[in-house]
Amino acid sequence: MAVESALLTVGECYAADRLAAERGVPSLDLMEAAGRAVAEEIRRRFPPAPVAVLCGPGNNGGDGFVVARHLQAAGYPVKVALLGPLAALKGDAAAMAARWNGDVSPLGPEVLAGAGLIVDALFGAGLARPLSGTAAETVEATNASRIPIVAVDIPSGIAGDSGAVSGPAVQAALTVTFFRRKPGHLLFPGRALAGEVVTRDIGIPDAVLAALRPNLCANGPALWQSAYPWPRLDGHKYHRGHALVISGGAGTTGAARLAARAALRVGTGLVSVAGPRSALLVLAAQLTAVMTLSFEGADGLRALLRDKRRNAVLLGPGNGVGAATRANVLAALETARPVVLDADALTSFADCRDALFGAAKGELVLTPHEGEFARLFDAAGDKLSRARSAARQVGAVVLLKGPDTVIAAPDGRAAINDNAPPELATAGAGDVLGGFVLGLLAQGMPPFEAAAAATWLHGEAARAFGPGLIAEDLSETLPQVLRWLKERAGPGVTLDRT
Repeated sequence: MAVESALLTVGECYAADRLAAERGVPSLDLMEAAGRAVAEEIRRRFPPAPVAVLCGPGNNGGDGFVVARHLQAAGYPVKVALLGPLAALKGDAAAMAARWNGDVSPLGPEVLAGAGLIVDALFGAGLARPLSGTAAETVEATNASRIPIVAVDIPSGIAGDSGAVSGPAVQAALTVTFFRRKPGHLLFPGRALAGEVVTRDIGIPDAVLAALRPNLCANGPALWQSAYPWPRLDGHKYHRGHALVISGGAGTTGAARLAARAALRVGTGLVSVAGPRSALLVLAAQLTAVMTLSFEGADGLRALLRDKRRNAVLLGPGNGVGAATRANVLAALETARPVVLDADALTSFADCRDALFGAAKGELVLTPHEGEFARLFDAAGDKLSRARSAARQVGAVVLLKGPDTVIAAPDGRAAINDNAPPELATAGAGDVLGGFVLGLLAQGMPPFEAAAAATWLHGEAARAFGPGLIAEDLSETLPQVLRWLKERAGPGVTLDRT
């Protein structure tokens, strides 16, 4: 996995602290560095104003005492409020509270009076229960106050491993976390509550990350750029693959056309759309560089796939739900070609999922949205857990779409995508994404990397186009993103999207 963009679970973060201590970095030094980092980020953004620092009874509260001390030294008027008695603090938190040269008030909504900034150091990412009592009342008052809130590590009330919220949770303008982000910073609803997320180095040695060997990261070029299939100087179109998109009948060709153009734009050497004869006139009237083919039934599709140059297939968009689509899918899977399944190709197996699971003889990528996923899988839990479980169950890469798309491989690797703008919620955008995945598979990119790259390119194209986006704009904007990517992504170079 890409170490630059690795995400750590709460358990891995605890292990990182322990491993750092074993390598000679005291936990008290880590706490001091964490609190100082938060204070520095505040000073970069907020001029001196009265600050209310809300401290919890654990190490997150200890960080809060450090923040308070550094802000006070910088000229900020600071008020500290603590949940529970001061004498109950233990370990590093107690040591940092002893270094605070000021009063400590009991936590409650009244401590917000007169504040121009609030620091949330109540609970960290490991909180496993809903906020209640005084903490819940104070968080609700904090959100209602409209005063800017800076969260330490993660906004209180958000589960660090899942982004889940089971009760009141802080709505932060800024979250400062340490060493590496957590899944809850990227998964909804946590992502919507975290505001701007800044990750600061607090002195944990790089060797700690290597020891942890995380298998989760934020999606981005660092994950897949070394496998990206840039054109070769001595190449020709068949070196770049021949992708096949399966279309529905005359009235439902739009999705296949969107996917086919996307596959062509992402670099595939040749793309064909194949459908029933009734669709050929519509397809031919709308397509130019994309070729058209006809076939009837699963045996007809098998005949098309005897041409080994047609080396990757997308089925589902606009294909219709039922036995015919199911038969076409199984015919494609038995060829050992890379296959992408979306939309109707997934729903067609809702009542006979066992026929799909394990049927692929080659590489397989599934690209469901939440509704399609629920029809096919019984996986429970948060989005990341469900995607991973489904990938293991079906033996394929699962790309579970949404504003926080998760890409999961059967071997446990996973990536969370965080560059999708709201404009992507438009008809046909998912068909374009399927086409991007198909095109990269046709060019020989491994399935996990192809799915991750396609998802990131999809989001970047939408961001580059901006307001007014419709699905057709994604493929037309992609060259601009690819140009940017190629100019900045030589071998071994990590991109910075900022």
